[in-house]
Amino acid sequence: MHTSTFTSTSLLNLTHFVVGALLCLTAFSGHAAPTPAAPSGLQKATFAGGCFWCMEPPFESKAGVISVTSGYLGGPSADPTYAEVSSGASGHAEAVEIVFDPAKISYAQLLEIFWPNIDPTVSNRQFCDVGDQYRSAIFVHDPEQRLIAENSKRRLLKSPRFAGKTLYTDVLPAAPFYAAEEYHQDYAAKNAKRYSFYRWNCGRDARLKEVWGEAAH
Repeated sequence: MHTSTFTSTSLLNLTHFVVGALLCLTAFSGHAAPTPAAPSGLQKATFAGGCFWCMEPPFESKAGVISVTSGYLGGPSADPTYAEVSSGASGHAEAVEIVFDPAKISYAQLLEIFWPNIDPTVSNRQFCDVGDQYRSAIFVHDPEQRLIAENSKRRLLKSPRFAGKTLYTDVLPAAPFYAAEEYHQDYAAKNAKRYSFYRWNCGRDARLKEVWGEAAH
């Protein structure tokens, strides 16, 4: 692993939590609401890749992506809050839900964006964020998505880059997705300096470069 990324894990996790807690003081912090079904003709893709602040930007600029929402899924309880999820006690993962137009961008193309933005070689963590709330996963919405996702993972396992390695990114059935509190949405755009500092301090880009080389996004 990238030594400099993980030596101060506890401090960086605390920083991540404190930033969210401070924002709570100035923003509405009610329970999250389950998201509705995708409009007719559109589809959903749901990916967990650690901090959801960092998973929004790679998808938002792509033609055919209608919306990207940060939120929570995968735990047993309904309507989780950020405090509950970030504590690791709720069982939910931070994730992004993407509504997309399959006539303009395919699910396979979304996976090609997803993979180089995560570290699939670690379990229950992404970069400086540790715990199953930061696990990586692909949450599929139908059998076709499952087939595409599993084939995509299988190709990676056969590639020289990951030969002999374990990829801990699971392919799982989609669960109810609860949109995170408003202050988390588009965090990178609304809080550019804080976001840049967090991303750098967490070692995300340095580790992605190690894992993916020039393919890192």
